[in-house]
Amino acid sequence: MSERKVLTKYYPPDFDPSKIGRTPKHLRPTGPKTISVRLMAPFSMKCTSCGEYIYKGRKFNARKETTEEKYLNIQIYRFYIRCTRCSSEITFKTDPKNMDYTSERGAKRNFEPWRDPTSKELQETDEQRLDRLEQEEAEAAEEEEKNAMEELEQKMQESKREMQIADALDEIRTRNARIERGEKGAKEEQALAVARAEADQARLREDAELDEAARLAFQRENVERAKFEEEQEVIGVQAQQQELTKAVPTFEKVVRPRKANGMSLVKKPVAEPTKPPEVSKPAAPAGLGLGAYGSDDDD
Repeated sequence: MSERKVLTKYYPPDFDPSKIGRTPKHLRPTGPKTISVRLMAPFSMKCTSCGEYIYKGRKFNARKETTEEKYLNIQIYRFYIRCTRCSSEITFKTDPKNMDYTSERGAKRNFEPWRDPTSKELQETDEQRLDRLEQEEAEAAEEEEKNAMEELEQKMQESKREMQIADALDEIRTRNARIERGEKGAKEEQALAVARAEADQARLREDAELDEAARLAFQRENVERAKFEEEQEVIGVQAQQQELTKAVPTFEKVVRPRKANGMSLVKKPVAEPTKPPEVSKPAAPAGLGLGAYGSDDDD
C-alpha cells in the first residue's frame, strides 16, 4: 500500500517556484463546469469509430457537464466517456421526458424492439393485451398438461418394457438350469439332498451336545446344593448341642446340714478336688457333736 501512496513529488533541478503564478481571470477557460464521476453505461451501444460493442451496465470514469437545457425546470446533464477499444469520445445526455438517456455523438444505440413505436405490442390496447396474455397462459397450461400426459405414457411403456425383459430373462435362466440339470443326470438334486441330510445331522448333533451339557450342569448344581444343605444341617445340629450344654446346670457335691441346739449349720457346696492327705485328730466324746465348732465357755 505504501508504494501506491505518493507522499513526495519529484522536482527537477531547474524548477523555479517563482515562475508559477495564478492564471489571469481573462485567460481562464470559460464554459460549463465539468465534474469527474463514476457511472455505468445506461444502454448498450456500438462505437461508430471502431465498431466495439459496449454493453449496458459497464463502468466508466466519466465527466459530467451541466447544460443550459431544461425540461420542466429539470436540469439536463451531458456525460463524456471513452471507448474501451479506440478511446474515442462518446457523449450522451439525460432525457427526463422519457425517463431515459439519448446518445449524442461517438456511438450508436443498439436496437431495442420493446421501444419501437411501430411494434404491435405498443399499438394494442389494454384489453387486447389482457386477452393475449390469457390466451398465452391457457396455451402454456395445455402444453404442460400434454407434456405431463406424454411423460406418464412414456413411463408406463418403459415399465412394461422392463417387466417383459425381466420375464424373458427368468425364462431363459430356468430353461438353462433345466438343460444343465438334464445333462448332469440329476446329480444336483442328489448333492442337494446329501447336503440337506448332513445339515440335519449336524443340527441334531448340536442339539444332543447342548442337552448333555445342560444335564451335566443341572446335575452338578444339584450335588452342590445337596452338599450345602448337609453342611447347613450339621452346623444347625452343632449349634443346638452348644445351646443345650449351656442350659444344663452342673451338679456339685452338697453336704447335708447337721442340727445342733435347734440351729442348722450348712456348709457351702464344695467341689471335690483331689483329696488332701488325712490328718489324725482326737476322737470327740460321744453324744456331743460340737467339739469341732467350739465349747460352752465360748458362748
